[in-house]
Amino acid sequence: MDEQQPELRWAPLPAPPKRTGRIWLIVGLSVAALAIVGVLLFLFLPRGDGPTPGASPSSTPSASASATPTPTPTPSATPAPSQTPIVDPPPATDPTIEAFRGQVSGWLNDAPRGLDIITGANGPDALPVVETLQQDVQRLSDAQPPASIADGWRDGLSVYSQRLTDLQSALTVGAAPAETIDAARAAVQDLRALVGL
Repeated sequence: MDEQQPELRWAPLPAPPKRTGRIWLIVGLSVAALAIVGVLLFLFLPRGDGPTPGASPSSTPSASASATPTPTPTPSATPAPSQTPIVDPPPATDPTIEAFRGQVSGWLNDAPRGLDIITGANGPDALPVVETLQQDVQRLSDAQPPASIADGWRDGLSVYSQRLTDLQSALTVGAAPAETIDAARAAVQDLRALVGL
């Protein structure tokens, strides 16, 4: 019974580890985040300075208009004629025959070859060639001819386009008559002669 019991003594608890490093890290990150937000707001938010430059030029004309009410009809009459040439497109320059020939010669040189292909493959298989020639006619009509040949050019294109339409109609049902191909060839030759090819 005389067992010895351990003696209980009260001792202070060990001090908790200091966490001041973590606290300073959190404070530093918070300050950095606030600084970034402040810089972004400064850069991207519109300022009150923006409308001021726009307001000063608009106030200047109104002040000058109110300062000189009598001469107002005279300046308004002067800008009206100066605005008319700005609104009207400038007159188109008339190309020379040589420049126009250089612009359209590729399509006009391809036409006889295309008609030769149609003669060789006379039938529905030649329809894609006719469609290509019709697209070339559209490109030719978009070209601006010189005034000296403008009427003859438009008339010649109209005839050539009609001959190609006749040729297309003939090829959809079978072989085209030789006269139809010859008529298209004669129409394109007239256009070539008109531009000097």
